[in-house]
Amino acid sequence: MKLIIAAVAATMSLSVAHAEVLTPERVFASPDLSGPQARGVALAPDGSAVTYLKGKADDVDVTDLWIADVKGGAPHMLIDGRALSPGDHQLSEAEKSRRERMGLKTHGVVEYHWDEQGKYILAPVQGDLWLYERASGQTRRLTATPGDEVDGKISPKGGFVSYVRDDNLYLMPLAGGAERALSTGGSELKSWGTAEFIAQEELHRFTGYWWSPDETKIALAHVDQSGVDVIDRVDIGATGGTVVHQRYPRVGRPNAVVGLYVADVATGARVKVDLGPNPDIYLARADWSKDGKILYVQRLTRDQKRLDLLAVDPATGGAKVILSETSPHWVPLSEDLKPLKDGGFLWSSERSGNKHLYLYAGDGKLVRQLTSGDWPVADIEGVDEARHAVVFAASKDTPIERRLYEVSYAKPGEPKALTPAGGWWTADVAKTGGTFAGTYSDPKTPPRTGLYKADGSFVRWIEENPLAAGHPFYSYRDRLRAPEFGTIKASDGQTLHWSMRTPYGFDPKTRYPVIVQVYGGPAGALVEKKWEAPADQLLLDAGYILFSIDNRGTPNRSVAFKTAIDRRTGGPDVEDQLAGAAYLRSLPFVDPARLGVTGYSNGGYMTLMLLTVPNSPFAAGVAGAPVTDWTLYDTAYTERYMGTPADNPEGYRLSQVTGRLGEMKPGALLLVHGMADDNVIFENSTRVLYGLQARGIAFEMMTYPGLRHRTGWTSKPLMHRTVATMEFFGRKLKPGS
Repeated sequence: MKLIIAAVAATMSLSVAHAEVLTPERVFASPDLSGPQARGVALAPDGSAVTYLKGKADDVDVTDLWIADVKGGAPHMLIDGRALSPGDHQLSEAEKSRRERMGLKTHGVVEYHWDEQGKYILAPVQGDLWLYERASGQTRRLTATPGDEVDGKISPKGGFVSYVRDDNLYLMPLAGGAERALSTGGSELKSWGTAEFIAQEELHRFTGYWWSPDETKIALAHVDQSGVDVIDRVDIGATGGTVVHQRYPRVGRPNAVVGLYVADVATGARVKVDLGPNPDIYLARADWSKDGKILYVQRLTRDQKRLDLLAVDPATGGAKVILSETSPHWVPLSEDLKPLKDGGFLWSSERSGNKHLYLYAGDGKLVRQLTSGDWPVADIEGVDEARHAVVFAASKDTPIERRLYEVSYAKPGEPKALTPAGGWWTADVAKTGGTFAGTYSDPKTPPRTGLYKADGSFVRWIEENPLAAGHPFYSYRDRLRAPEFGTIKASDGQTLHWSMRTPYGFDPKTRYPVIVQVYGGPAGALVEKKWEAPADQLLLDAGYILFSIDNRGTPNRSVAFKTAIDRRTGGPDVEDQLAGAAYLRSLPFVDPARLGVTGYSNGGYMTLMLLTVPNSPFAAGVAGAPVTDWTLYDTAYTERYMGTPADNPEGYRLSQVTGRLGEMKPGALLLVHGMADDNVIFENSTRVLYGLQARGIAFEMMTYPGLRHRTGWTSKPLMHRTVATMEFFGRKLKPGS
């Protein structure tokens, strides 16, 4: 215990020369306090340039497209997101939904795509497509239609631009000429070339069509939603409400039926792909072999315990299973299938108890395992076939850091670290040569992006973003509190990692209130050595200790750690958070009577579960957009971790918030929800409202008209939510409350 106190106290050796105090107005104003960051970083196919999105200095909610030449020179703007955005344009419901699923919160240039030759960049801006041509340096508008062109792509050889509009797939020759439809008859119920709700939200597949390498064929999905339940929800905005008849596949109910076809680009003739006799499956991924002779399709069973890799003959649609992954829990999806020029492919699997990399021959026979050990690979970031090297991200030494590594798939050995330890790395790797654009941050270093050679040596900055004079956070840097990290044990002996940040001027002889920030779900971990949101500084400056612990079930760990929650959501995960609370209450500088908890989405669910355990250690909590009854949530996510209500009735009963509301302390809850949420629909919160009111238990609520689960949460509503949270905790956790 003395060591913990000494470690925390040691973090106080900061200069006070520039210890200015942040305000909510400044946190959510422009420029971004985290400084100029490169987002959506991509290397040109030939490695000659790096492109990225960057927020405007005068408006954090608008992003532009920038480019930097690898040979040097200052980066410059390619496409001005504000200049190309019509102020009165209303996105279609399909595009709104797609942006919601992708988590796109800004406007302007929000995504872009290189062609495979490195000649063009395609960018959708507010529903229309714009093309940047490198040779001329000119940007031209390709579409100007009443409908929105979504999921735009440039064909592999640069002959066409393709896009989906009004549920059909269109092609436009880049050399000039009118667009033509590759499909017709598409509708909201039966669409072509689209990714259905579940594919986008839970499988992270955001496209419904795939070009062959020679651009003579396109594999395209056909989605039939006619059997999916219609869930009526009221979309309430600032000026009124609209009843939305949403096709929402709730757990245990029918999914959309997805078929796959191969279309001839020249004639439009289609061949149906044989996905097997059972239509109740997930079309998880599709990829072409490098020579275009095989279409690889990943087919996932409805219970997600079996993933088959199909090799499809594009001429006939005939398919053969060449590889299968099975699990008694669930088989995770990834983007790690990487076809190689020699006909083989790279693959990842958790069959060893951790996610590792494997090399396969084109017929599905295992050639060799590439990585091994008691640590998981995160993602394949790139492949350099000339050197037979695969670059991947992994938390090899500790789950709270991430580095980039390289291993040979021809002669694998111990992975070579390309980046130093101490923080969190992501990268985009050039298709040849191994050059990569790497982004790094740690608790004291805002995100910075540089260009690196294949061996990891530094070439140049893309966005250096130094925390120096002139940086937006510079005046507040001396109040920045670096976290302490530590571990405790779960009841089954597995290690739980925690982080703790103490207020500026921390005195270990004083007892402080604590706010536990929680997510706790399979989609994300919080205890990572990376730059934290500046909004957290507001809570630290208000005198709170901030604490997070990653419970069993969170990612970036072993199979045993992740699957501890299998069929038991609300069990081990809640237990581990309570263990974290018990640890906090044992610390002499923590006031055990003043623990708060807050989280959003799954974190909102966890907040409610923690507030409703008998004799909860938490005095107050702010729950944002929470699932409160898993029977209200979608098929793929819920069935993956919980099965169906029919086969796991007891698990569903124990996981429900609504059945435990009698344990809620009066006045302990602030419930927050967007009133147009199409993911965690508002009914989740109304069930809590009704349950608490029926029991006569006081609570507070803040609703946000027009806001969905992710989109719409721009700087102003985020500031309001933050201030409401601070005001609530101030009344509940501060002395005299």
